[in-house]
Amino acid sequence: MVAPAFEYAAAGSYDEAVRLLAAGAARGDEVKILAGGQSLMPMLNLRLARPELLIDINPADDRPPSVSDGLLRLPALTRHRVLLEHDLVRQHCPLLADAVRHVGNVRVRNRGTVGGSLAHADHTSEIGCCALATGAQVVVRGPTENGQSERTVPVSELFAGYWSTTLAEAEIITDVLIPVARPRQGWSFHEMVRRTSDFAIVAVAAMVYLAERTGAIAAAHVALAGVADRVVLADPQLIDGDLDASAARIAATLEPSDDVHASGDYRRRLARVLTARALREASARAAL
Repeated sequence: MVAPAFEYAAAGSYDEAVRLLAAGAARGDEVKILAGGQSLMPMLNLRLARPELLIDINPADDRPPSVSDGLLRLPALTRHRVLLEHDLVRQHCPLLADAVRHVGNVRVRNRGTVGGSLAHADHTSEIGCCALATGAQVVVRGPTENGQSERTVPVSELFAGYWSTTLAEAEIITDVLIPVARPRQGWSFHEMVRRTSDFAIVAVAAMVYLAERTGAIAAAHVALAGVADRVVLADPQLIDGDLDASAARIAATLEPSDDVHASGDYRRRLARVLTARALREASARAAL
């Protein structure tokens, strides 16, 4: 199919993008942001999205990843390929660098962006799963009565349901902030797909932190994709030194629905297996 007709505007800055978003919202128009376009363009072609205005933010930002004050800063337009290859990402968030290998295919990874992936809020998102597990935040810019302002939103408060977020109508993600890796920290990512480059049936990202003296698990975070209407963070109180039992407790809290790809029961069993595997691998890496 062919995309419906729409107006196009290229925003030279995030400030301009916010102004265009606010103006479109004031007119009652449907407005979409174009970053990598790997999710948006198929939706346009299938006429699942029918925006009156398409705002291209690719000219708005060319900053590389950076590290300061204990945070890895990823500009929203950072391509998946950069997440896979950049030394700062591989050093300070190896979980994300590893998980991005599973995103789509090489064409998707060359164009897709980290901010676009989070804003799209796919419930099977590998990047959303990792952002939850690492305790990431997003920097959001939006209009105010006197101009524009920024706020920081934990990713745990970003997702609202299937392909929806808690962002206001004229807000845009400008940066993703991830705490840098620290000693005695381990990570792991596992997913199950029917075919390479398919959406995940279930994906699990785990972060484990060991106590310095005893080597016991001091804290652990497990995020899961494909088991609800959004990526979800497991209750950390369900995780202890018995990793298999921890995985079983986490899986027991899930209520995934049936669809054409898998039954809810299968997704729950798969979540238990992948969570146990991820916790064991993350614990082993933390002990190195």
